[in-house]
Formats: sequence, C-alpha cells, structure tokens
Amino acid sequence: MSNHTHDSSLLPTPEGASATGTHKTEQARSVEVKCGPLLNFQRMNDQIWYGSVLIVTSRGHNIENTTIPELSMTTGKSDLDRLEDEQERFSNSTENCDAEDEKHAVRGTMLYSDLENTFWRFTLKISMRNYEIKCQYSFPDLFFPAHGKSLPQTFFIPAISESMRIMFHSCNGFSVGTDEDAYSGACLWNDVSRVHNKSPFHVMIGGGDQIYNDGVRVKGPLKCWTDITNPHERERFIFSKKLEEACDKYYVNNYLQWFALEPFASCNGQIPQLNIWDDHDIIDGFGSYVDRFMKCSVFRGIGRVAHNRLTISRDDVQVKDTGGAKLGSEGPVINFEQCELNSISNYIIGAKPGPYLVERSLSIYTKLGARIAFLGIDARTERTRNQVNYPETYDIIFDRLRKELDEAKKTSAVNHLIILLGIPIAYPRLTWLENIFTSPLIAPIKFLNKRFGYGGSFFNHFDGNVDLLDDLDGLSVDHYTARTHKKERLFLMHQLQAIASEYSVRISILGGDVHLAAVGRFYTNPKLHVPIIKDHRYMANIISSAIVNKPPPQAVANLLAKRNKIHHLDENTDETLMKYFNGDQGTIQKSRSNLVTMPRRNWTMLTENYDTSSQRINGSDSAQKNLHSDIVFNLESVKDGHSSLHGGEVDAGTAHKAANPEEHGHGFDGSLDVSIRVEIDQHDRQGKTQAYGMTIPKLTMRDATE
Repeated sequence: MSNHTHDSSLLPTPEGASATGTHKTEQARSVEVKCGPLLNFQRMNDQIWYGSVLIVTSRGHNIENTTIPELSMTTGKSDLDRLEDEQERFSNSTENCDAEDEKHAVRGTMLYSDLENTFWRFTLKISMRNYEIKCQYSFPDLFFPAHGKSLPQTFFIPAISESMRIMFHSCNGFSVGTDEDAYSGACLWNDVSRVHNKSPFHVMIGGGDQIYNDGVRVKGPLKCWTDITNPHERERFIFSKKLEEACDKYYVNNYLQWFALEPFASCNGQIPQLNIWDDHDIIDGFGSYVDRFMKCSVFRGIGRVAHNRLTISRDDVQVKDTGGAKLGSEGPVINFEQCELNSISNYIIGAKPGPYLVERSLSIYTKLGARIAFLGIDARTERTRNQVNYPETYDIIFDRLRKELDEAKKTSAVNHLIILLGIPIAYPRLTWLENIFTSPLIAPIKFLNKRFGYGGSFFNHFDGNVDLLDDLDGLSVDHYTARTHKKERLFLMHQLQAIASEYSVRISILGGDVHLAAVGRFYTNPKLHVPIIKDHRYMANIISSAIVNKPPPQAVANLLAKRNKIHHLDENTDETLMKYFNGDQGTIQKSRSNLVTMPRRNWTMLTENYDTSSQRINGSDSAQKNLHSDIVFNLESVKDGHSSLHGGEVDAGTAHKAANPEEHGHGFDGSLDVSIRVEIDQHDRQGKTQAYGMTIPKLTMRDATE
C-alpha cells in the first residue's frame, strides 16, 4: 500500500498496528525525536487539504530493522463550530449536527538518512467539510525529550466556505554577531502562540530567511575560506568533497537546532507552514555578488548544499521507485538525484537552472481557502546583480496564474491574491548612496582595504565590494528598487496590474528582509479620479520584518522616512509609503515625525471579512452584531499618496478596527483586514506586541450584472 497516495480521512489502520493506529514495541519507543513535528501546508484542490508532517529521529545502530513510525490522528468539528451548532441541535432532535470524530493512522515515509539522523514524512490528505476541522495528531511510539511534544498537537483546516486566517513573518533568525540575549531570543513566537490560541491560524507564510546559515563562515567549516584576505585567492579556492560534507553536516545541525528551539518549535507543529527561501537560508547575499565570484567553486558548492537541505526540511521531495532508497549501514541512503518533486504539485518550476545553482526556481501557487489565492515567487534561485528572475520564468508563472484563476471561477472565484516577493517592491530609494558606492571615488579605499585592511567591515568578506548593512538593504542591488532592477520591476508591476484588471482580483504584496515594518502602496494617480473599489492599480505592499532579527537604529528608519517621496511608476501609477504607525508603546520612543517606518521586531496577520450577504438579508444575530465593522471605502476626495487613499486607510494604526482582536476579520464586505503586531519591549521574553491595523477593499472592476 502506498504511503502517500491515500486520503488520510479514509486511510485504514495499517496491518500490525493497534486499533488506534500505534505500535507498542519497546524498540519503537526507544527511537528519539531530534526535531519536529514540522507541519507543512502544500495545497488545496477539489475540496481536499494536502499537507504533511516532518519528523527527524536519531538513527539507531540497527538501521535495517528500524520500525516505520506512525502518526495517529483524530479529526472532527472545531470547538467554535460545535458551539454554533448547539441551537440547531436542540431545535432538531432527529438530526445530530455534530460529525463524529474520525480516527486515522498514517505510516511514515523515509525521506533521507545519514549516520546520525533519519527524516520521516507523514503525508496528509484530508477532505474539507462545511465546518472548520480540528485535527489532533501524535506519535505514541516515539520518544520526545522536549517537554510537551509527546502531547497531541492540534491544527485547524477552514470550512469549505471559509478563507484561511493567515500569519506572515520573515527574517526568523539572528545575524552573525548579534547579542541574542539582549533581544530575548525568538520571543515574538510567544505572541504568535497567544493569538493562535484565541483564533487559530490556518497557515503561516514564511517570507524567506526562515533560518540564518551565515554562521557557516564564522564558526563553521567555511571559516578557513573567509579568513583568506585576498578575494582572488578566495575565488580560486576549491570546494572539496571533504569541505562539502563538513558544510552539509553544519547545515543539518543548524536546521535541527533552530527548528527545535522554543517557542518557535511549538508553532511549527500546530500551524501549517508555507515558505519561500531567501539569501540567509543559503548564505548572506547569495546571488548578489559580482558574477565571477558567484561562479567560484565555494559559492556554487554552498548553494548546492543549502538547496538540498532546504528541500528536505520543506518536505519537497518524494523518492522515485528506483530501489535507490534502500536502507544502508553507512552514509546517506537517498541520493538527491533519485528524488523528484511531489506530483500534482503546487510548485511552478522555473524555465531553466539558476545561474549559480544547478536547480530550477520553485515558485508556489495555492488557494488559501475559499476566496484567497497565494503566489510566492522564488526570487533567489535565478538572482544575479542584474536580474531577479528570467523573463521565461515570468512567462511560466503568469501563464500558470491565469490558468488557476480561470479554474477558480468555476467553483469559488478569487477575491484576494496575495503575492509574496520576500523583498519589498514599494520602498524608498536612496540612489545618491548607490551612486557613491559604485563611483570611481571608492576605488582608492577598496585598494587600501585589499592591501592593508583599511575600511574594515565597510567591505564584505566575499568579493571585496562595499557591504551595505542589513539595515540599509533597500539601497543594495538585492532590491527591486535598485537601479539595476528598474525595468524588471516595471514589467512585474504591469503584469500584476493586468491580472488584477482581467480577473477583478485585489492584489496585495507581502515583503520582508529589511528588519522594519512599513506599508507601501501602488495606486492610480488621484488626478484620474478612479474609485478605489475599481482601482486595479491599488496594491498594498505589507512589509513585515523581522520576527527575530534585530531592527535597525532609529536613525536609519528616520532616513528612509525622509526619503519617502511620491514616485511615479508610470503615467497612471503612483507609489509611496503610507502613514501607518500613529503611536509607539515601546520603551524606546520612535520619532514623532516618522509615521511610516517602524524599527521594531514584528509579524503580521491577515483575515478576510467574509461577504455574507445572505446573513445580512436574513438578519441573523451575528450579522446585526457586526454591521458596525463594515467600511465605506470610496472617499469624496484624495489629495495624494501621503493622505488616506480610501476608508480602509482612514485612522490606520492602533485605533483601527483591524488592530482590535474583537473586530479583526469580523466584517461582511469581502475586504481584507491587516494587522502588523509590533514588539513593545525587546527585554520582555513574553514578546508582547502592539497591533496596528488597516483594511484592504475588494476590487470590483465590473458590476455583478455584467
């Protein structure tokens, strides 16, 4: 029986298992879990939820006789839906509205094993219902040394008619040299847990840098390479087989340690995750150094190692039926050439291998419930200093996107399309700094740095060019707003505008990377007097970063705010950051003149205000109770982008209804509530936050009668 083709809602108890789907042998109980569970969301299709759970166990001496572990799961109606059914249940005694809880057993599939670790995947395929499903799962046969991990883990799947409640984060780690204790570690994940316990998220989206692997060059096997002072000698350095094995071991251990670290680890097992990668998942700045250096042996090798580890950690592969996955006594028992992407994939595969990786880019499309779709563009695999993605890859992405949106029309049309770029696309420019760093004036300083070390950390450790601090990433060639990416940025935005217009879908863009919070917007020039609900050019860029890494100094945030001009993308489209942060509850006061950038750790939640016209007509209690949360979006007049563009931006910040947990996502107009939750005190290990809110309206390009 195949372990990854059956619907877990119909999966019978495997032969050799108990009635609850568990083995009780002493041998199985002796297997220790080193990391996990990590819960992955893959896609939704034909009212089926697809996902998986990843577990990493210690590899025993007798690997050939290792018992295949099993996952035991119970699915049923969530507590909230059970409460809502009480009145109907009492009024109709002949029909029980509660679906009986269903029990499932899922056997593991071994993805990979080395001398120390074995990676197991448990594939989930769950039929969605007309109610929210609560899923509880456990591994009774495995030993979890971490406190609480042996208890059943819980996650939720939305009802067929619901869109997902979404959590977004980026920069989930510390840069090399950061005093982690000074920032109370990864404490904002405590805040995520608190919010999730009150109103569970259905998915958490990782916008890149889910892990920081930069330590490989400071305290790992690449230190001998980065200690070489001459960039030309570093270019010629050979990435030997021995060095590759050492780097691979470093990456494996870094993944196991970071993803097992609380409080992040608890969220991993209870909120299904959906991630793209960025440079720190590989090594700082990968893809953005000069071409000849990116093509050197070490950078190609470290890219290969990082990609293989990411593939396993994201549970992206399935073993081909070639006999290559046979358990052995030494070394990896799965070769990556013997693996392929999961069939019927949510991935959009790039046109050709990246310039510095032998792999193709993996962008992601999936529905996030009934009326929200997600497109995550892999902006790292194909990246160079002069491009983010190949033109041919953009063609593949937008052809697939149109196909998916056409298909969605047949059942439940998409109202909101969330684009994940990882890096902000509506962001201030500091071209004068770019000009200085690329001018001939910098050459004498580079010479002194090369010969005598003058300039210190002003130059990066790899190719000897000017190293822009993470705090000023928006200035570097890494960003869409950089001069070298100007044409590509314009092309991408015009493609998104065309999609929005063709399908009457509101596009919102998620971005991270810059270690501060902000909201940029593209919009039709106010002189053209286009109502916001018909403005297909209006796209908010929600910039939320970092959930763990340290923020930039206040002076950097203020510098960016002062450069917040109204830019003209084209003759019809303007762009600028909005005034979003009306107050600061933190221990270090933000500049009162800076209302557009927030240099604090943060994360974001997004929830659809479900359009229940029938409830409104029927006058149900819940509909009447929440009528006050609807917003009049079209404003009589809009001066420019420095003012509110629509009713959802009016009073944006702490007083906005989207910032209030009691009102967030409880409207009826089909809009999207956005709440950026900002850390109050970096020394508070509870990670308490202040919420700032706004609402994004639906797009209605055509009347319902058309």
